Amino acid sequence: MPSQAPTTGEAARAAWMRVLALSAPDDLAACAKDYASTAHDLLRAPETGLVMLRGRMGATGAAFNLGEATVTRCAVRLVDGTQGHAYVMGRSAAHAKLAAICDALLQRDADGLSGTVIAPLAAKLDARQAEASSKAAATRVDFFTMVRGDD
Repeated sequence: MPSQAPTTGEAARAAWMRVLALSAPDDLAACAKDYASTAHDLLRAPETGLVMLRGRMGATGAAFNLGEATVTRCAVRLVDGTQGHAYVMGRSAAHAKLAAICDALLQRDADGLSGTVIAPLAAKLDARQAEASSKAAATRVDFFTMVRGDD
């Protein structure tokens, strides 16, 4: 069965779920502090488990098991019935629960929360990525510019 391209709504949700999952727990708590007390029921309380990481040599070889990573998941339902889900790396139950609440709220009102929660978190993620890239670039060696001795 061929996979279908995500709709605009699915792509937007995937984007904000990525930001919520990759954000530092403290950053998420600071940006979403007004929404943490939103009335909700736990469909799946935060629980921690392991997922298998798979890899490929050279991106073309056969897949192999690389190792395991710790993941925490949570699912909530708001009073109006909207469900939110979250999977985050690590053992932070508070991070998973708040990310699930934000996911549910964003499904109801994406425009309202994207400016107050998602945009600042995305900016912090971009800054963190730029810092990591600049640190990695500082260690780069260009072997083609090395000068050989004249014979």
